[in-house]
Amino acid sequence: MQAKDSNPPDGGYGWVVVVSAFMVMGFTVAVLKTFGLFFVEIQQHFDELASSTSWITSVTIVVFHLGAPVASSLCVQYTHRTVVITGGLLVFSGMALGFFGLNMGWMYATTGFLQGLGISFSWTPAISIVSHYFSKKRALANAIASAGECAFAFMFGPFFQWLISQYGWKGALLIIGGIQLNICVCGVLMRPLPSSCLLKARHCDTETPPGNSASSRDKEDKSSIMHKTFNWMLVRQPEFVIYAIFGILAAMSFFVPPLFLVPLSYSLGIEESWTSSLLSILAMVDFGGRLLCGWYANLHVTKTIHLLAMTITLMSTSLMLLPLANNYLSLAIFTGFYGFFFGTTVAIHITVLADVVGMPEFDSALGLFMLIRSIGGFLGPPLAGLIVDIAGDYRAGFYMAGATLALSTGFLIFLDRLQQRKKRGNKTRTKPEKSTLPYPSLHILKHQ
Repeated sequence: MQAKDSNPPDGGYGWVVVVSAFMVMGFTVAVLKTFGLFFVEIQQHFDELASSTSWITSVTIVVFHLGAPVASSLCVQYTHRTVVITGGLLVFSGMALGFFGLNMGWMYATTGFLQGLGISFSWTPAISIVSHYFSKKRALANAIASAGECAFAFMFGPFFQWLISQYGWKGALLIIGGIQLNICVCGVLMRPLPSSCLLKARHCDTETPPGNSASSRDKEDKSSIMHKTFNWMLVRQPEFVIYAIFGILAAMSFFVPPLFLVPLSYSLGIEESWTSSLLSILAMVDFGGRLLCGWYANLHVTKTIHLLAMTITLMSTSLMLLPLANNYLSLAIFTGFYGFFFGTTVAIHITVLADVVGMPEFDSALGLFMLIRSIGGFLGPPLAGLIVDIAGDYRAGFYMAGATLALSTGFLIFLDRLQQRKKRGNKTRTKPEKSTLPYPSLHILKHQ
């Protein structure tokens, strides 16, 4: 067996894993994005304030992010398949128990906490295992998998509205929970890579020079250990910390445009029917952006971190221009630009994380990155809301989001410079010393 056999397959059964991850994205994040359709129904049923009702979604988002390190830790101790199946059961339990709708506290615990934990246990390992199955085509595979969120969100909107009209919000929750049980089927299809068998084969069959066999075996042993333990010490690595800061700043702006897009359109006098179409446009161009960027990144024409910096810059520019819209057509055009570049960013930012930390540490890095990034997700909307209140104009929220994204680009550039400097330093240290003597034998005698 050759050493190359231990590389990711970059195809074959990996595409089954990608399709399974595509479905998981749809049954988790797409449901979360369209859960706002239940907002008014639940608020009226319990006769609660909007702020109290909104905590259901807030709890889901919080637990989704906080549960990521736990999900990653379970992945490295057990298998991605096991964690995804567990997540599917938790998601179903949250929706099925929410069907009883005893009180608002019950909704926080079921459709909030259990749903959020289930999404975390499903989403995190699904994204992770795709990166394990692909190397050269990792960007394309991640883009296709993440596109499930857009495709299902586009379909779930009208479908959920129909379910609520036919079966009420409680019956709709139960039916959706049953549909989400398909996450378990997707989990079963996520066959683990036989890394332990490949590692053993490399120990026995790979030919290595006599002087390097011990060091090679030590590196393989270290790699094996890193796959079995969750590495919390990544927070001490400068490259990971810089990328995590980028994640915080980016997340501060990611949740702002969808929050203020509808109110901004109302302030421009656009009718409600036309306003809802903006969300459909957003979903469609997001889907196209993910697939196109994944395809382009797969060509390896541009370094992935450079491509991410470009997409972030273009998204920041589109957010700065969006407030200039004064009618439906101009708002739809700027929304399309923002949605497209948002899709390109989401398609490759996980791939860049894998490039930054390396695949042996990827499971740990993904969990920690999600946890740290949640800070931006929590701070962004309230900060934007405060700025909007002070300015008295919804446009201020978009300017804030664009400026934050522009700032995050600086950390990507800094990270790229740091990686290049480190790479040059490694080359300098490993460069062999040139002999000034005419014969190698004399060079050896000189050192004796």
